[in-house]
Amino acid sequence: MKSLVLLCLSLCVCVQSYHFLVGDISSSLVHHKLVQYNAIPFMKRVKNYFYSSADNKIITGIQALDSLNSKATVNITAGGVGYPYVNMRMKSERGSGLSYDIGIYVNQNYLRIN
Repeated sequence: MKSLVLLCLSLCVCVQSYHFLVGDISSSLVHHKLVQYNAIPFMKRVKNYFYSSADNKIITGIQALDSLNSKATVNITAGGVGYPYVNMRMKSERGSGLSYDIGIYVNQNYLRIN
């Protein structure tokens, strides 16, 4: 019961946040990218971002910081923590642009073996 309450509270906090953090970001940063899209009046901007590890290292953390402090959203559509790839979908609020500072973290000791 306590875990259900904590889960509901954490979901409420994540929904009101402008930044997106998932997993362990204390590992080593392997990829850093600034994703930007200009605003178009009366339209929402949607940007898909893809990352794949060349050496099959498992992602342990993903960080997407909203540089504009807007009400844009980020969703993981495929992969993510525990996979060697991630697909992210960013969507701005109507009439605003996108500016996300994305960091992908991996633990150097883990390799995915297929």
